[in-house]
Amino acid sequence: MGTTRRIPCQHGIREWSAIASRLAASGIDVQMRMIDGQLALPDEVPGDDWRELRVSLSGWMVTIRRDGSALELVSWADPPSELQSAVAALANALID
Repeated sequence: MGTTRRIPCQHGIREWSAIASRLAASGIDVQMRMIDGQLALPDEVPGDDWRELRVSLSGWMVTIRRDGSALELVSWADPPSELQSAVAALANALID
């Protein structure tokens, strides 16, 4: 079981380094795990043309997928409140 959150991106998506910095400033740990189906180092930065990211977000796995002019955030667990808060912060950090 998991949850999917769809986020419209009318003004584009920030660069990953800005997203990670914004989350870190909020006290949320995010580490890269996969970029477009390929294993990635925890501090690896995806190119601007990425299609799917898998990240560790405060110890939980979350997938970020581009879908047209929107992003989908998929958490692969019944999300406890700390994951729900981290996904909400990720959603805010993604949108410009």
